Amino acid sequence: MGLKGYERQYPWQLSGGMQQRASICRALIHEPKMLLLDEPFGALDVFTREELWCILRDLWTEQRFNVILVTHDLRESVFLADTVYVMSKSPGRFVLQRQIDLPRPRDLEITYTKELTDIVHELRGHIGAIRKTGSTTSS
Repeated sequence: MGLKGYERQYPWQLSGGMQQRASICRALIHEPKMLLLDEPFGALDVFTREELWCILRDLWTEQRFNVILVTHDLRESVFLADTVYVMSKSPGRFVLQRQIDLPRPRDLEITYTKELTDIVHELRGHIGAIRKTGSTTSS
């Protein structure tokens, strides 16, 4: 997890990215079947965020636990997920389900490809349409 050498540090002495890594370690120590993550990378700089995406991807590849990831970052959701659900505003309802058929394992470079970008734009288009009309149609 990239924390070697920091074993004796207090949490407040770690950077935000290191604190997130420690949190993921804490969540995975008992080898759960389900991992719930609510905006785990939102407060991090883009480079640390992408590094942690790859760590999560690698851990999932090794351990195959289920993950529910709540995020506002469409690129993050498409890179990490097999299925993306878009939710409406209050009351929160699933309004769209989109399977992500990009091959695994996904290298970070895929986030700069037309394939992934097209999916992000498609999702953004649905979200924009939902916001304009207030409609909650799903596909």
